[in-house]
Amino acid sequence: MGIALLPVFMVGLLGSVHCAGMCGGIVGALSVAPARGRAVPVPVRLVPPARPALVNVLAYNAGRIASYMLAGALAGGIGQGAGALSRLPALQTGAYWMANLMLALLGLYLMDAWRGLARLEQGGRILWRRVQPLLRHVRPSNGAGSGPARMLAAGALWGWLPCGMVYSVLVTAMLSGSAAGGALVMLAFGLGTLPMLLGLGLLGARLRAGLRLRGVRLACGALVLGFGLLGLARAAGGLPHSWLETFCVTPGAAA
Repeated sequence: MGIALLPVFMVGLLGSVHCAGMCGGIVGALSVAPARGRAVPVPVRLVPPARPALVNVLAYNAGRIASYMLAGALAGGIGQGAGALSRLPALQTGAYWMANLMLALLGLYLMDAWRGLARLEQGGRILWRRVQPLLRHVRPSNGAGSGPARMLAAGALWGWLPCGMVYSVLVTAMLSGSAAGGALVMLAFGLGTLPMLLGLGLLGARLRAGLRLRGVRLACGALVLGFGLLGLARAAGGLPHSWLETFCVTPGAAA
């Protein structure tokens, strides 16, 4: 349906500053915990990570992105089941307006200028309350170690953590019109978040502190806001059809 994956990837990359506060600490604690299962403080020195830590971080993120893809496939399947988007251009165009509006609102959310997406996170806590107890079986603090298999499971569970940023991108996944398209959208988003969460897992608290700086959040949020506004402008037909299409979530029928 004309969804460009580059802006979705960039939303994940820029929006991952939000992950520093929400799940950066748990990523670091899980990934650097020793095999005996005792949690240790996240290292603050920028030293090359040990191979087990790298494997754990990669396993954790693989599980997390897999959960994103599953959620995207479910959202895309719902959109496909509705069917109307692929047959009625007016509804298709309106749906893409919604997708770009969500990107703009996400930018404001990252800038701490609007907290409406936090209400979506509150709604997601209903599902999270059912998933969270399962984490006790995979956390390294249970004395069984934190091998790659446990980290994969932990990441898969943590991928369902209530997150307004994820929910906003799921709107785009739903509008892809198919389960495969929705999974692909969320894969692009997950890969965008990967550099930041790899860094948080391997480098620790010093990186996390830097990402909490207001200037960093404002800059990243402004760029995400720009993606949304650019898409809204293109959806309205106010920009020429050119290379700008690569940077917008716009309806194929309107392009």
